[in-house]
Amino acid sequence: MDSRRRKTSRKESLNSGIYLLEIYARKKFAIEIKKFNDRFFLAGYYYYVGSAQKNLRQRIMRHLRKDKIAHWHIDHITTNPATLIKNLFLIKSGKKDLECEIANLLENNINLDASLKGFGNSDSNCSSTHLFYSKKKIDHNHLLSLYQSMVRLIPSEIETI
Repeated sequence: MDSRRRKTSRKESLNSGIYLLEIYARKKFAIEIKKFNDRFFLAGYYYYVGSAQKNLRQRIMRHLRKDKIAHWHIDHITTNPATLIKNLFLIKSGKKDLECEIANLLENNINLDASLKGFGNSDSNCSSTHLFYSKKKIDHNHLLSLYQSMVRLIPSEIETI
């Protein structure tokens, strides 16, 4: 019985990790979340840091769908017709604390706009937000060099997860 639990646990860890969505907004848009309904989201690039400590593949597939009921903050952005997920960065089996590390890196070292305080980080208080904005696309090479286990996927390649 113990070996069966270990296999299940190992299998679950293979379907867990940290992800970063690169979302392009072709024009200004608004979302319907009470906390953010007075804000306009500018055209440009949004970077959302998330984690799935189980069911990573299913979480990513859900993010990529436009037709879904908005459950999380990020769903209000990914379902918006003005937005498109351009790239997805994964660190398979990455632990929850790595999510915070990446969010803090984006805010403090890459200097992305972190003015959407409290967006997507209700389960974490280690960073002010998990959604960041940039008028221009960030240099992916910097992220990939810092996190060498990070894999970059284009949504059309998603079946490789």
